[in-house]
Formats: sequence, structure tokens, C-alpha cells
Amino acid sequence: MIDVWIYTLISVLIVSLISFVGVLTFSIKAKNLKKILLYMVSFSAGALFGDAFIHLLPEIVEEVGFGLDISVYVMFGIGFSFIVEKFIHWRHCHIPTTKEHIHPFAMMNLFGDAVHNFIDGLIIGASYLVNMQVGIATTLAVVLHELPQEIGDFGVLLHGGFSKFKALFFNFITALTAVLGAIVSLWISSYVENITVFLIPFAAGTFIYIAGSDLIPELHKEVAVKKSLLQFIAIVLGVLVMLALLLME
Repeated sequence: MIDVWIYTLISVLIVSLISFVGVLTFSIKAKNLKKILLYMVSFSAGALFGDAFIHLLPEIVEEVGFGLDISVYVMFGIGFSFIVEKFIHWRHCHIPTTKEHIHPFAMMNLFGDAVHNFIDGLIIGASYLVNMQVGIATTLAVVLHELPQEIGDFGVLLHGGFSKFKALFFNFITALTAVLGAIVSLWISSYVENITVFLIPFAAGTFIYIAGSDLIPELHKEVAVKKSLLQFIAIVLGVLVMLALLLME
């Protein structure tokens, strides 16, 4: 159990440090950054789908079978993500702020990001409770998703009036809620038996929601055939990375 705590905390700290990726945007033109981000988002979508369907669901089904309860927990994860997005205006923005893409609610963005990162920590902690491979795969899926999201969040804060230093600082503070989420997940597991039977399909549901409802629609904004094909290839690569981690077990 000590190993689970160590690996989980290291993983969520790595995820939290991703918040400093905004520094890289200083030297990249917005136009070039947007092109890069579209393929990062594609890769992220594939990784999230891959983790949900290749790692999380097969692991829990192998453990307890695929009953109605598993389906309900997956749908609960999807529904919960939808409700959170509605009530706190949580929107994963993957495209940097421009005149055509303005986000006026910087403080609301920080609050929403904190909740999102808390859930990420909860999911990572639950994944390590299953086994090391699932924990690593989920951490990687979260990291790949966080990279484009944090760049977008950084742009929102700059547009909202934050200085570059303050934007990086507050982005990091909200990212640390992932650590809190991981601690809560592992702490609950000490008191609630078989909590992973709920948390793992719940995690799969949130990943399916993020990839399908948030990332894929972002990709459809680009309709050029060549770029669309490259997006699809990036999605497939994201899935293949998750498959490769499974084959390495």
C-alpha cells in the first residue's frame, strides 16, 4: 500500500507540473501554436478513449464481471461530468485565446480547473489501487490531456488580466488539487471496501465524456481533408500508445 501512495503522489505531482507548460507559449506564435494543439488534442482524445476501453473497463470487468452496476457507474461518470460542466461553466479550452476565441471569466476558469484537476487526482489514485500498469496508463492519458488544456487555460488567464507570472502561479495552485484528489481517493479506499468497483468505471465514463463531448467537437472545427486525416492518425496513435502499455504488462 505504501508503494501505491508513493507512485500515486509522484504521478499527480507530475500532472501538476504540467501547468507550467504555458511558459513554452512565450516563444511560439499563436498561429503555429494552434496548428500544433489540434494534433495534440487528437492524440489526447485517442489516449483517453484507449485508457477507458483498453485499460480501465477491461480491468474492472475481469475483476467483477460486466453487470448492470458497471454500466450505471460509467453513465454516472458521464452524467457527473456533464453536470459539473453546466453548473460551474467548466470548459476544457484547447485553443489559445485570440480575438476570435475570447474567454472573459478567468476566475471561473480557475475554479473549474481546480475541480477538474481534483477529479483527475481521484481517478489516478483509483487506477493505482487496481495495479501499477493501469495507474501508469491513466497518468499518461491525463498528462496528454492536460498539455493542450493547460496551454488554453494559460491563455484564458492572460486574457483575463493576469500577468504571465501570476497566470503560471495560479495555474499551478489549481493544478495541485490533483494531489488532494489522489489523497482523498486513497484515504476512502482504506475505509470503503472495493471502492475501485465504482471509481474505475466512473473514471472511464469521465474520460469518454471528455474525449467524445469535448475534444472531438474541437477537432471538427478543422474540415480540410489533409489536416483531418492527420488528426485521425493522431487519434489512432493515442490509442496505440495505450495498447502498447497493455502489451508491456
